[in-house]
Amino acid sequence: MQIQLDMKKLRFLLIGVLSILMINIAMAQENKASILVLIHSDNGGTYEMAEELARGIESEGNAKAIIKQVKASQNPKLKDIPVASINELATYDGIAFGSPVYFGNISTGMSEFLAKTVDLWSNHALEGKPATVFMSSGSGAGRELAMQSFWNSLAVHGMVIVSNGIRGYENIDKTIPQGNTVLGTTSLTSLKTVERPSQSERYLVALQGKNFAKVSLALKGSQSASALHNVSINEKAADINEVLKQKNIILPSLPKPVGNYQLYKRSGNLVYINQVALKDGKIVNPGKLGVDVNEEQVKESTRLTMLNVLSILKEAVGGDLNRVKQCVQLVGTFNTTDTFTKHADLMNTASDLTVEVFGEKGKHTRNTSGANSLPVGSSVSIQAIFEVE
Repeated sequence: MQIQLDMKKLRFLLIGVLSILMINIAMAQENKASILVLIHSDNGGTYEMAEELARGIESEGNAKAIIKQVKASQNPKLKDIPVASINELATYDGIAFGSPVYFGNISTGMSEFLAKTVDLWSNHALEGKPATVFMSSGSGAGRELAMQSFWNSLAVHGMVIVSNGIRGYENIDKTIPQGNTVLGTTSLTSLKTVERPSQSERYLVALQGKNFAKVSLALKGSQSASALHNVSINEKAADINEVLKQKNIILPSLPKPVGNYQLYKRSGNLVYINQVALKDGKIVNPGKLGVDVNEEQVKESTRLTMLNVLSILKEAVGGDLNRVKQCVQLVGTFNTTDTFTKHADLMNTASDLTVEVFGEKGKHTRNTSGANSLPVGSSVSIQAIFEVE
């Protein structure tokens, strides 16, 4: 009996100890600063710097670094890095920005991303949030000009800009050119006398990350909750990938062109796509409505055709449908008899699917018509115009 009582006490004691440990772990996680390392990288040089910066951020266990990029990339080094949304910037305790140097300025990709942060600016969402900058600077020409242009954009948001100063200068290899600046670390990627980023550049950017983590933790929670609330109600950008998953909408594999043409054409920010009801190289429900197929079959073909359009659109935006700003126009043509007049009912299938996927951004202008025949025997053909980032 005594042994049983002792075992019960021991169990209670162990449960109590485990509970305290779990509470302490949760509190430690809560007390960490969450830092976004936001990059645009062409060939992977900026990404290598980002990895070193992230290591520095996490080196003392007081912060967690999350690396994301401003746009999708097909570069094998970069294709698996997630793409950041605009509104999520307001949710971090600090943001480290990384970009290549373009002619003494920040890269086009980073500039385009920052240009879309107007709502964050008008809601004061980034005011008081710490920011730091690092760059991949080729030969080094114009790097400090580029850093200053970065700083200008962040200062407009009221961010607390954390410079690097001369931190770590005494420990770098001064026998070769290095990317140290007082504004932030750069890497002289065009100077191949040593592997770049050099060991000294890696050391400096890690030191920059370590210091930035301390500042971000110190300022954690100082931002006003109202600013965050204003951003959160400002149409939380739905992740299109999540929408497709939740609605069980599966995009088909890319159809192959059956002639001397391209699946899509981009002009400026507009993408033009024309498609028919192809699936696995064959037309689904071919023929003329009222003769070979009925209305339900044509609606099935219309949905398939619109899914083909969306699959091609995804390819046009580098695999990220979140870069679609709006559907501008859909034009549907149906293979019908001369007396058929309900073309709009058929086309609603495509319009409804577009709005189901993109929400308000999916609403568009539209035209429908009938034809005596359509290419490759399809019962439907859809032309689409989308505006993209």
